[in-house]
Amino acid sequence: MATAQTLELGGFAVQACASAEEALSLLRADYAGVIVTDVRLPGRSGLELLAQVVALDAELPVIVVTGHGDVSMAVTAMRSGAYDFIEKPFASERLMDAVDRAQERRRLVLENRQLRAARALHPDTPDLIGRSDAIERLKLLIRNIGPAGVDVLINGQTGTGKEVVARLLHAASGRKGNFVAINCGALPESVFESEIFGHEPGAFTGAQKRRIGKLEYANGGTVFLDEIETMPMALQVKLLRVLQERRLERLGANEGVELDCRIVAASKADLLQLSAQGLFREDLYYRIGVVSIDLPRLRERCEDIPLLLAHFVQEAALRYQRPLPTWTTQEMESWQAADWPGNVRELRNFAERLTLGLTPMPMPPAASAGQHSAAGGIPVAAGSGSGFASIPSEAAASVAGSPAAAAAGQTGDETALPMQVDAFERKLILRAIDAAEGNVALAADNLMIPRKTLYDKLKKYQIGTGRK
Repeated sequence: MATAQTLELGGFAVQACASAEEALSLLRADYAGVIVTDVRLPGRSGLELLAQVVALDAELPVIVVTGHGDVSMAVTAMRSGAYDFIEKPFASERLMDAVDRAQERRRLVLENRQLRAARALHPDTPDLIGRSDAIERLKLLIRNIGPAGVDVLINGQTGTGKEVVARLLHAASGRKGNFVAINCGALPESVFESEIFGHEPGAFTGAQKRRIGKLEYANGGTVFLDEIETMPMALQVKLLRVLQERRLERLGANEGVELDCRIVAASKADLLQLSAQGLFREDLYYRIGVVSIDLPRLRERCEDIPLLLAHFVQEAALRYQRPLPTWTTQEMESWQAADWPGNVRELRNFAERLTLGLTPMPMPPAASAGQHSAAGGIPVAAGSGSGFASIPSEAAASVAGSPAAAAAGQTGDETALPMQVDAFERKLILRAIDAAEGNVALAADNLMIPRKTLYDKLKKYQIGTGRK
């Protein structure tokens, strides 16, 4: 079979089937591959196969191969839920491109399902908001090491989201036990050992009954040790022994308790430097730092500020029953150029003041402010997802005088909601078309919208693809 050989030469693992019935026997809802089928098959047709695949899993990509001139057949296939169609005769590059895109789409669908399943098990897990390269790398790292179960050290300044990352690691681990957060800097040394390891009755004055410590309470789950650099040296020794043996003894007990929990520690200080100064145990540093994650400061990912601010102001507007605030392009430029020493936590507080109508506190510009890209906007739904996005100022300007804007009765006020929504959408489409080198099918796939929808929007915004 020529199609199977072409795909195998392209590096795909292929299972050729002689009929639709044979193919259906191999499929299930979590099938990780894609389907390429001719319309004309012995027995059931390719369109009948398509209908059954859609019934099994509407997000399982099916690429339909049609004969030359079968335009109506191709239209029927697309309306029935086909991912793409290829007209015979076709070049091998066309087939490879379609299958490659379909396979990537399938990977993303299955990955999103896994994330949603993890969220259902841990509904209190926060979102890691952002699309900067630093945040995308962080998301990938969490997905990779989350299920591994190794102990993790998170390094980051105050407000960079250390606990958010710890909770995401717990959710990605699949562990059924509790997530227990311990602020090592907030516990007095006199009660620290009892809180962490627990105690038996009579272990000390006032210990009238057994107490299960935080580590034991987190059995089967994750322990988050925040500000671990503040842990007393004497307790560092005991924690090290527990981590090495995965066994603890309550104060006043003679028998140990088996421990099955993951340790995620966080520090805003350089633990290795503290170790060199004799302020932190070096052996504990290497024990908790099997994997080390460095969180970026907010000013190092300033392109995420519009997304974060949009998310925070929406939360604040719902909480305080206030209207969503708006801002100008110049204001967003100044916020993206700010230093934000309190990082994301400071930005959240700023969003609450902004929503309440309080005068924002002035912020000094960061040293690298001139290198930041500028964007301004208000929260809008980003496609079919649940995130938010901002309206780039240059996009707002480009549609101010467009026929679409005039038809909608819009003015040149770039703070108007319809103007900013259209501007943002047009900017995204332009970027997608440019990234796809004018390939509308590929751009539609990257935008995760139907091809017909994209053609309608290209016409609306008078965007050319550069292809004849």
